[in-house]
Amino acid sequence: MRVFIIEDEIPAAEKIERLVKRYDDSIEVVGRAMSVKQAVTWVQEDGDADLLFMDIQLTDGLSFDIFKEVNIDIPVIFTTAYNEYAIEAFKANGIDYLLKPITFDALSESIDKFKNLKTRLQEPGQTTTDSVIDLQSALQMLSKREYKTRFMVKIGEHIKSITTDQIDLFYAEGRNGYIVTNESRRLIIDYKLETLEELLDPKKFFRVNRTFIVEINAIKDVLVYSNSRLKIILNKEFDREIIVSREKVGAFKTWFDGE
Repeated sequence: MRVFIIEDEIPAAEKIERLVKRYDDSIEVVGRAMSVKQAVTWVQEDGDADLLFMDIQLTDGLSFDIFKEVNIDIPVIFTTAYNEYAIEAFKANGIDYLLKPITFDALSESIDKFKNLKTRLQEPGQTTTDSVIDLQSALQMLSKREYKTRFMVKIGEHIKSITTDQIDLFYAEGRNGYIVTNESRRLIIDYKLETLEELLDPKKFFRVNRTFIVEINAIKDVLVYSNSRLKIILNKEFDREIIVSREKVGAFKTWFDGE
């Protein structure tokens, strides 16, 4: 089997590749694309794969834009931190819809589904009805997804619980991760940003670069910055610049717009 990965986050793409290889080491990952533009180019110049893993939010738009540019007849397993795209995913060759953080069990079930569907379609008189039912079930389950709503922190000799509605910002500095509360308190937490990105509600929190995850209600203003980037101003004073990295600008605008 030949697999192609369309994912704008390198760690996320590497994780999918690891899980695919864990599922079956003989599966060949033939390449990756990080944007709509790169994916379109790959389809036009090669496009030889049996299965696509496709993130929905890419650096230059939604992956559904790829289907507006080129014809793709390869089955797709969509991967995303957002839960509102399942119906569109089905319309775009989707056979499954994995909500991040992706687990090995979930990915295994998706590949099994792909194999079973392929086998059924090779049998006389079979249709893709089962995939419709599966995706409708996935849509119902996605709406029930629960995200982490509180974090335990140590303050002196005390252990306290901080809820996410008290948090304006998460950031990394050196080996440590920090919470900045809406009372401007800075507290150490035992989480990496990569883990936080998977645990937090993506409608409320967005990772703008390698260092910062911001909460939407903590944003006072967004300014156009140099080199096609954006600068975030928080409601409360903060002593460091928060810049949306160039590759995140498109996804940030979509998130900030509430799409």
